[in-house]
Amino acid sequence: MPALTRELIALRVARELEPRTVVNLGIGLPTLVAGFVDPADQILFQAENGILGYAGVSDADYDPDLINAGGQPVDLVPGASFFDTATSFAMIRGGHVDVAVLGGLQVSAHGDLANWFVPERGGGSVGGAMDLAVGARKLIVAMAHVTRDGASRIVAECDYPLTAARCVDVIITDLAVIDVSANGLTLRETAPGVSADEIVAATGAPLAVPADIPEMRL
Repeated sequence: MPALTRELIALRVARELEPRTVVNLGIGLPTLVAGFVDPADQILFQAENGILGYAGVSDADYDPDLINAGGQPVDLVPGASFFDTATSFAMIRGGHVDVAVLGGLQVSAHGDLANWFVPERGGGSVGGAMDLAVGARKLIVAMAHVTRDGASRIVAECDYPLTAARCVDVIITDLAVIDVSANGLTLRETAPGVSADEIVAATGAPLAVPADIPEMRL
C-alpha cells in the first residue's frame, strides 16, 4: 500500500491544530509538526523542559540552551518565555495544554496508549508522556499504522505496558485518520491511494467505516 512519509503525517497533524492553542509535541515524529504550522495561526508550542513559544527545529546556530524536550535546537517566536520544569509540569497537569501530540507503539480500541516500553527490547523511558496523556485537553497520536513486521499498532487491547488508559482522541497514521470515542474507532479519512478496505485489514481492532470517507487534505 502507498503510505505517507513521516513528514506528511506531521503535516496532517498540523492541519488538526486550531489557531491560538497551546500544543506540546512529543519526542520523535511529533517534533516535525512545528515545521508545518502557519505562523499566522499563533500556535504556542510548549516543551516540558521549560519553553512556551517556539517554532520548528533549527539546524543552524545551535544553542545548547535553546532546545526542546528531545534535545533538538529550536527557534523562538516573539514573546517566548522560559520557566522551570516544575512550572512546566504544573501547566500540563493543570489542564493548560490544549493539545498533546505523542508517538505510539500501540493504541487500543478504547483509546488506551502504550508508547514507552517494548517488552522484547527490555527497556524504555516514559518521560513526560503519562502527564501529557492525561493532562492535555486533547491527545493526538501520530505513528505508523503497522510495525516493520506488518503487525497492526491499532489493537483490540494493548499488549505493552500502558502510558495511560482511555486518553487518545485522534490517531493519525501513514494510512488514515481515525477518531476515538466511547463507542470505539471510526475512520475519518484515508491517505491518498489507500482504500477503506485496506485500512480495515491493517487495523487490529473493530473500525467503523462511514459511507463516504474523504482523502486526507495535505
